Amino acid sequence: MTYEQLNSLQVWQDMPTITLDEMSSIKLMNRVDTKFVISEEYCMELLRRAVDKYSVQVIGDVRACRYSTLYYDTPDLEMYTVHHNRKLIRQKIRTRTYVESGVTFIEVKNKTNKGRTKKKRIAIDESYFNCVSSCPEAAAFLRERANHAPENLHPALITQFDRITLVNHAHTERLTIDMNLRFINMRAEQPEEARIDRMVIVELKQDGLCYSPMKEILLDLRVKKLKVSKYCVGTALANPMVKANRFKRKIRMIRKTLATQTNI
Repeated sequence: MTYEQLNSLQVWQDMPTITLDEMSSIKLMNRVDTKFVISEEYCMELLRRAVDKYSVQVIGDVRACRYSTLYYDTPDLEMYTVHHNRKLIRQKIRTRTYVESGVTFIEVKNKTNKGRTKKKRIAIDESYFNCVSSCPEAAAFLRERANHAPENLHPALITQFDRITLVNHAHTERLTIDMNLRFINMRAEQPEEARIDRMVIVELKQDGLCYSPMKEILLDLRVKKLKVSKYCVGTALANPMVKANRFKRKIRMIRKTLATQTNI
């Protein structure tokens, strides 16, 4: 489904909206994330069932917003390897540009051994998107927050996608829905792109164990949670040179799931 088609869905006529400014109080920077992988067909049914339980974030008149994210890693892809080897304590470093709002951040995400995600970020000029070590503010931020020196971090993978953001009426959870995902390997001589057709990644972000209408919807649709990292799956898809046994199994599982999720 194209970016234009997402923004013109009939479901938006009935779903309340929430602005970017109003969403600022629901950042959930220290949170528990639960991910699900569904097909585009299941996503449309999910949105239909969420109409009276959630509001959709809008920027202007735009519901599906474009994101461009660049993951950095060491020359030997240490952060990718740590995740592949099932280490619980992990770190990801990335720049992210929100296309509609024109804002770029440098972010450090830490996963604890308790399953919580802690994210810190600062805004930077978009011109430093792919060269953060050249940005004084970003370099200082990384020296304080990251496990690696900025000069030892290099572009590894770009992920591009269209994101729909929902928030429940109690403002206790956010739901992101990522569609049209594309992965670009930045370690190849010529950047190589990969994707999984019809794949949608749904992520429920909660600051605690609050009641979740979306969990009930997903349970009714018989969708099970699935741990999936865009960085790791994208790297396994787009970079044939990496160790990827674990993630190749997950990719096969995703494709099998999507094949069964055609009609509701």
